[in-house]
Amino acid sequence: MQREVRPVVMPGTDESTRAFRFFDNREKYLLFVNTCNEKQVIAERVAMEVRSLRPTPPALRLFDAGMGDATVLTRVMRSLHHRYPTVPFLVVGKEISHEDVRISLEKMADRFYEHPLTVLVVTNMFYTEAPRLYPSPRREQRLNWLEVALKGSSAFEFDVQIRELEQRVREWWKTTPSSRTGNPLYAAPSVMVIYRKDQAWPLEPVIPRRGDTDREYDLVIAAQPYRARLPAESKVRSVLAPLACSLAPGGCMVVIQSTGKDPAMEIIRGVWPSEDPFVASRRELLRELRSQLGRTRPELRYLTHPDSRAQFRYELQLPPDEVEAGINTSTLLAGWNAAAYVAQIEDERLRPAMSEGRYLDVTSEVLRKYQGLWFVDESFVVARVRKSRKTGRERARSA
Repeated sequence: MQREVRPVVMPGTDESTRAFRFFDNREKYLLFVNTCNEKQVIAERVAMEVRSLRPTPPALRLFDAGMGDATVLTRVMRSLHHRYPTVPFLVVGKEISHEDVRISLEKMADRFYEHPLTVLVVTNMFYTEAPRLYPSPRREQRLNWLEVALKGSSAFEFDVQIRELEQRVREWWKTTPSSRTGNPLYAAPSVMVIYRKDQAWPLEPVIPRRGDTDREYDLVIAAQPYRARLPAESKVRSVLAPLACSLAPGGCMVVIQSTGKDPAMEIIRGVWPSEDPFVASRRELLRELRSQLGRTRPELRYLTHPDSRAQFRYELQLPPDEVEAGINTSTLLAGWNAAAYVAQIEDERLRPAMSEGRYLDVTSEVLRKYQGLWFVDESFVVARVRKSRKTGRERARSA
């Protein structure tokens, strides 16, 4: 999901004027995920769709389009194990931040212990490449590929071997800034395939092989996979369309994004009255998906629900009786940080606002008004039908 990038020094600038976006700041990201329960709530939302999955041999195949620190992914994997305890899993996580990959791998030893029939794959490739685990032709010569068979049978043994991969992750997950946007790009496309050695035989048809690009998924998680301010056409073309095209028959993609329909947005507009970062609703994205894929992918269905089901909220987790007893400064800073992080306010706009001090007054007013702080996300689903429906003319012709 959210990602770290290193500060980017653009041509013609110095260290004092470099472009460093707020929502890429590691410290503010960690403060957000440790004070808000968005990751847990998203995992619960994705788990609602798990009940409708009908995986086919040789495995249940999951793609996480922005693994982040794997808080969502590991929760979903627990849910999948609970429902399919004996089914092999192929779990592919896309993530460009080497720090997030390191943290994610630290959480996986217990997953390999509880669900032995797991193949975990991590990659740094683009959305158009990652589902296939293969880069575009002009980058294929630089492809890094590592297969790791974990020895032993305990979470401790798995953890020791996974930690030995840290140096490789540090080397392979290096990034360079885009000359056009300043966004991080991988220096070399990289793939790590990890599984238990004692399960190699039953997992043989599941383990991805270098050069094999015929790969589709039963479940795709796309939680906050793009910048909020991007137009719908760009979000669909660069992210959602290639992910939807990677669905297997009967598979579904769960898309989750922020709405701004919440008290947190009142904090932002208390400082920037005209701020409107959430430019494309789920309905606009669904229309754009139909427009871009309707003719070439007739087997896809674009599903949404009324707001009462599609929208859900998560909260800033406050200490008991915090608002009644008096809001302390650390709570105000956590609330401000969360609101600004979700709205994706850049550092160059935050600095002058925070120098005036009004941001704390606004945050305090909103927290007292609502006796807390919450955020509203929305979700929708793209599903691929198992068999294309025939028109009346086609049925008559086949008869």
